[in-house]
Formats: sequence, C-alpha cells, structure tokens
Amino acid sequence: MASICKKCGLPQDLCACVELDKEQVKIIVRLEKRRFNRDATLIEGFSKGTDINSVVKHLKNKLACGGTAKDGCIILQGDHRYNIKKYLTELGFNENTIEVH
Repeated sequence: MASICKKCGLPQDLCACVELDKEQVKIIVRLEKRRFNRDATLIEGFSKGTDINSVVKHLKNKLACGGTAKDGCIILQGDHRYNIKKYLTELGFNENTIEVH
C-alpha cells in the first residue's frame, strides 16, 4: 500500500503539495557584508516543506561557491544576486515570487 500525504490525504504518487508550496512562497534574495568586508548572498522565505539542503547543494554546484543552510535561510559566499533567479526557477520556484534586493 502506498504511503499517504499528511497534508492533502492523497497517495504520495499523486501528491502535489511540494510543487504548490514552491509556487506560493515569496523568496527574498539580498546581499550582506560579512566579516573582513566579504559579500554573502542570503536567500530567505522558504516554506517548511522545502528540502533546503538539496536546494543549497544544487546552488553551490551551479554557482561554484561555498554556502550553508541555517534557520531556514540559505547563505552563499559571494555576490550571486543576479544569477540566483535562473537557478531557483530550474528547481521549480515561481520566477514572479523571487524578489532580488
């Protein structure tokens, strides 16, 4: 027997909760100065259902930088504000809900 989604009650094969969460969240991308005057790109606003560790891994590979996920926020080393939108839309996030500062 297939497992059932706790959110919508449908079988996991038919569940679309993750895709709906990705389309409805408002993601904010901003630049922050860190220690020793280094830049860090912060990405905030992910829903609790999003697997942030897989998002961080994908972004670090695409952008060739270091980074981490802490408290529901992604921190990437360097200024990647203008490339981040393209890679987040590859992961299924809605382009209109990504706000770059």
